[in-house]
Amino acid sequence: MEILLNFLFIFFSRIVDVSLGTIRIILVSKGMRTQASILGFFEVLIWIIVVAQVIKYVSSPIYYVAFAAGFASGNYIGMLLEQKIALGDVLIRVITRVEADKLVEALRKENFIITALDGEGKDGSVKVIFGVIKRKSAKKFIQIVNKYNPNAFYSVENVSEVSKYENDPLLNRKFYFGNFKRK
Repeated sequence: MEILLNFLFIFFSRIVDVSLGTIRIILVSKGMRTQASILGFFEVLIWIIVVAQVIKYVSSPIYYVAFAAGFASGNYIGMLLEQKIALGDVLIRVITRVEADKLVEALRKENFIITALDGEGKDGSVKVIFGVIKRKSAKKFIQIVNKYNPNAFYSVENVSEVSKYENDPLLNRKFYFGNFKRK
């Protein structure tokens, strides 16, 4: 019974510490230093406790398996958690050859901050739409794009820093950029 409890303790503790590590790395990439530092503290604290447990029973290879399996599971669970939390902002670029007025109107109606430009593609005129949005809203944005133009090309990329729109008079000029208000 003691072997099973130790195995489970090591396994689940590794899941927690590696999941925290995965989220911490994302926080670091988003510039969220304080939150990343706090998670890092708990991540390493758990890791030290688990390693001490494995060293205590160094002659029992079953605990090595628990340590490794917890690591692998923690990576997977950490990525699932990060996907659910969906931290940060993304830039979505949409390029369409189809008339885009209804798409632009629908996106703005849903309070997405977008900029639409005329462009020239390989096969003629295109409309290019840019939106910097919260990552949690990306799925909704893309659903609207697919509803109004299912053949549009779009790309999504992470954004590490976004300036504030509200206090920048240049960016608030309606004649150039439209009405920029954060959602």
